Amino acid sequence: MAIRQIRYYDDPLLRKTSREVTEINDRIKILIEDMVETMYDNEGVGLAAPQVGVLRRVVVIDIGEGVLKLINPEIIYEEGANIDVEGCLSVPNRIGTVKRPETVKVKYLDELGEEKTIEGTGLLAKALCHEIDHLDGILFIDKMIDEIIPEEEED
Repeated sequence: MAIRQIRYYDDPLLRKTSREVTEINDRIKILIEDMVETMYDNEGVGLAAPQVGVLRRVVVIDIGEGVLKLINPEIIYEEGANIDVEGCLSVPNRIGTVKRPETVKVKYLDELGEEKTIEGTGLLAKALCHEIDHLDGILFIDKMIDEIIPEEEED
C-alpha cells in the first residue's frame, strides 16, 4: 500500500468525468487500499479516485463506523434536504455550507463485484454525495452557498 498525492482544485483532471470500472482486478484493489491509506493519512472522511489522479468510479468513505469501499456508486434515491458545512482534501483551507439530501440510497459494487445498496442519512449522506460528485467532475465549491471565513487568530 502507498500514500498517493492528492490533486488540488486547480488540477483539470478533477473536472473530468470518471470512467466506470468494468473489471475488479488487482490494480483496482491496490487503488482502493492506497485510497484508504491516503484518506486516513490526510485525516479525511472520504476520498474519490480522481483526487489521487485516477479517473475511475471508485470511492472510499469512513465517517467513524468503518471504511466503505464503493465501486461504480450511483445515487438511486434521495429525500429531504440538509444544509451543512463541508470541506475537501482537494480544496484545502476552504469550508462552506452546501445543500445536500438528508437521506440517500446508493447502489454500488463491492470488491468482490457483488451489487450492494447502502442507505445513508446525515453525515454519511453528505459524504456519499460529496464523493460521487467528484466522479462527475464536481467540487463542493461549485455548490457552496456561503463560504465560511475563519476569524483571524488573536495574538
